[in-house]
Amino acid sequence: MINIREAQQQDMKAVLGLITELAIYEKEPEAVMITEQDLITHGFSEGRFDCFVAEHRDAGVIGMALYYPRYSTWKGPTLHLEDLYVKPEFRQSGIGKQLFDAIIKVAAKQNVGRMEWTVLGWNDPALNFYNKYNASIDPKWHLGTLTREQLAKYK
Repeated sequence: MINIREAQQQDMKAVLGLITELAIYEKEPEAVMITEQDLITHGFSEGRFDCFVAEHRDAGVIGMALYYPRYSTWKGPTLHLEDLYVKPEFRQSGIGKQLFDAIIKVAAKQNVGRMEWTVLGWNDPALNFYNKYNASIDPKWHLGTLTREQLAKYK
């Protein structure tokens, strides 16, 4: 039995574990810098993100979808899905779809101009998943970033 529900503060230890698993899968295990307390503060005190978790009756939290609002100068309000992750042993059972559908419902309810996310070009399972929704995966746009260390140079 799987229950999809809004995450609570006490879920953040499990969510951090899932974020770490995802970083390992994406070949960036050292990239996770946040702590459980950061997630609690950013998500529940500061309201910077929302999150759904998939909870298995016996195994606890086994999946998550973390998202937040953005603004597009072209489309207006936007919902950004940061991470969607399900533990490998629970994949192919519809849990990712349940989590993704929960986010879609939020986006539809908020009447956003678009819902967006990024996906690595080599992540065929994820690309195949999103293609089932007839999602547009735009190969022309590249994600640009500046790290905290790079930003510190401008203080």
